[in-house]
Amino acid sequence: MAKDKENTKNFVLRLDAKTMEAVEKWAADEFRSVNGQLQWIITEALKKNKRM
Repeated sequence: MAKDKENTKNFVLRLDAKTMEAVEKWAADEFRSVNGQLQWIITEALKKNKRM
């Protein structure tokens, strides 16, 4: 999911420890970074709900 830096926006996301651990494990299972995993999750949710 590499994007041009010009097209990305940064933001802070706070997750509880249990959720963060689950995302970290999921990312590791799929050989992604946590950031890449979160981008994938968000993109898939947007596509599924026909918002992208």
